[in-house]
Amino acid sequence: MTRRLPTEPPWPVAAPTVGAVIVLVDASSKLEEELLAGWTGRHAPPGTRVEMMKVAPSRRRRPGRRTDARLAKRLEGLDDPYVLPIRVAWSPFLRRGRRVASWLDALKLGDPRDPDPLRQRVILATWPDRVAIVTGPGARASRLRKDHEASVEVSSLTDFVTRRAWLALEKAERTMRGNRYKVPRFIRDEITSRVEFTEGAVANGAKRGLSREVSIARARHYLDEIAAHHSPFLIDLIANAIHWLYRQGYGGLIYDRERVAEIANIGQETPLAFLPSHRSNLDRLALQYLKWENDLPPNHTAGGINMNFFPVGPLVRRTGVFFIRRSFKDNDLYKFVLRTYLDYLVENRFPLEWYLEGGRSRSGKLLPPRLGLLSYAVESWQRGKADDLMLVPVSIVYDQIQDLSSYASEARGSRKEKESLAWVWGAIRSLRRRYGNIHIRFAEPISVAKALSGAEVSEGSIDLAKLGFEVMYRISEVTPITPAAVVSIALLASGGTARTTSELAVTCAALDRFIDERGLPTTEPLHLEDAGEVGRVLGLLAEHGNVSTHRGVNEVFYLQGEQSLRASYYRNVIVHHFIPRGITELALAGSRKPETFWQALLELRDLLKFEFFFPEKEAFREAVRGDLDRSVPGWEEQLSKTKVLLGRLQPRVARWAVLPILESYLVVADELAAREGTVDEKELIAACLKRGEEYRLKGRIAADSVSAVAFKQALALASNRGLLEDGSAQARGRFAAGLEALLARAADL
Repeated sequence: MTRRLPTEPPWPVAAPTVGAVIVLVDASSKLEEELLAGWTGRHAPPGTRVEMMKVAPSRRRRPGRRTDARLAKRLEGLDDPYVLPIRVAWSPFLRRGRRVASWLDALKLGDPRDPDPLRQRVILATWPDRVAIVTGPGARASRLRKDHEASVEVSSLTDFVTRRAWLALEKAERTMRGNRYKVPRFIRDEITSRVEFTEGAVANGAKRGLSREVSIARARHYLDEIAAHHSPFLIDLIANAIHWLYRQGYGGLIYDRERVAEIANIGQETPLAFLPSHRSNLDRLALQYLKWENDLPPNHTAGGINMNFFPVGPLVRRTGVFFIRRSFKDNDLYKFVLRTYLDYLVENRFPLEWYLEGGRSRSGKLLPPRLGLLSYAVESWQRGKADDLMLVPVSIVYDQIQDLSSYASEARGSRKEKESLAWVWGAIRSLRRRYGNIHIRFAEPISVAKALSGAEVSEGSIDLAKLGFEVMYRISEVTPITPAAVVSIALLASGGTARTTSELAVTCAALDRFIDERGLPTTEPLHLEDAGEVGRVLGLLAEHGNVSTHRGVNEVFYLQGEQSLRASYYRNVIVHHFIPRGITELALAGSRKPETFWQALLELRDLLKFEFFFPEKEAFREAVRGDLDRSVPGWEEQLSKTKVLLGRLQPRVARWAVLPILESYLVVADELAAREGTVDEKELIAACLKRGEEYRLKGRIAADSVSAVAFKQALALASNRGLLEDGSAQARGRFAAGLEALLARAADL
């Protein structure tokens, strides 16, 4: 067929107009071959000797469909022919100015970018504007031979040139499709063809007593198990599905488009690693849709192998998730394959994404960073796979979060629900209610090259730990304050007493002033001094059972049962913004001299280091000093009058920001002090829940202090202090007594 398409590219400028040109035809059907032959006949300049040779098709690969055997000989030809790759590109319908696939295409049983031969003929006859010829950048045979010799591949020259043609055509077609489809199409071929992959697989397999053949086969199996396999078709379909899904419960994604563009520009030159906070299973979907909406390449997102179940696993793998085993410490071959995969992604500037916290936060607070994958990515940079690697801290916050009931249940000691198809369906059904908006904020990226210049980095190194903590600190700094969080704090500050909207508005107004004076980030302008606005937020919280109401003379609002845990979740998302002031109040409560105050302040900072990400000690001191100088000028001369000084610090925040944490610590400390020898952590948590409930009933601690999630954090601190080991009975007693004294000192607050 020699039919001319509505638009056709001219003969490439770089291609010769005389002499031999080998046109490498990447075609998946007879029709495509005819279209490409017709284009070549129309556009090849007179005097050009064109030799058309088929390469193994990059689409619809089948056994036996190999590159033309004549190519090997012609590449060695003395006439040094020019090699030009070409293919036919098929596009979806033009919808709202964009050619993207939709679920209507899925119902038609095929990818519109890769139609079967019958559909190709229908499209060409009916919608020829959806068909285009694509040419890739060509090269002389001598240049290709030199590149092959200089490469680190074990493949033949023919295979090398075939893959080079595929990649050239993919890049050329991507300029037509858009950046959202910048994905590695031939990742398995590119990685396994390298000498370093074969040699590394053999060397690491030998450590496990494996033969050469078994080592290579197992390494390839691990690569298939790990690697994402992007599909532009599914990228579009899942983007449509994500939009439908989050709109079931959320109004929209709120973010700064200019900020997104700035980060995208950085990614043009430097590989990016997006490191979001992790509070919901919607986190990845929200960030994925944001990138798709802005025509940006999809991230390669690390996921736990527990999520690789049908049909979720195959679907998300095709949109960019690569799966990692939970444990592989003793498997050097698996480690090698994972490192090789990350090397490839960093080297080719494909953006990465993973959750530095490891799993979802059940408390709302950011979790301590897990440094394993960060160390692997940093090692790729150290091995020279890129000049730099930019870490992009991302905060994702929800006006209300649909996972809250399960988190509160886990805080009461219930087991985490196992991922399954039923679990996915339940999560989707839970979205059929109003939750507000999803807010995405990007902190200032961190240059690994600048942060770690000259440092020797390993998973346990101090420099790597500092880098991880800096990421988390930057996430916390840009985390915005939501109206639901402020109202939840007002409810918790009431200490279980019912309040009217007007009474809650007084507390909210004081918090608003604190937020405004310090320029803290918010999701929207806060007008919570208005009782009507407070009532609106309470109504939204009540829709999800997060607050109780009673209508008498006036309508009052209060927390009962696990509602305190739900309210504490929203508080915890933003509480780090108030912690320096809360620590200041506690330090002032027991001090009469400046040196005593500063010592108490730093001791409290150290006590809470497993809960929050603080700046360096000197920076922390200066921030506290600045806050006190602004709030109470001449405060150092007033230290002898503690109550007067504290009275001038408004609003007071320690009671709801810090004391619940210390009360949780006390429960764990008392339980440890009552035991001898080593402890079983699961059994200890169960015992702490019983002890905590007793303390709550006696009025010793608040309801939101009784939480399995909070107790686990307390155990992390106890473990760090060596209190879980045999022979630590005296240290356990001192720890409990110190907390008891601290809480007694704070009673006046």
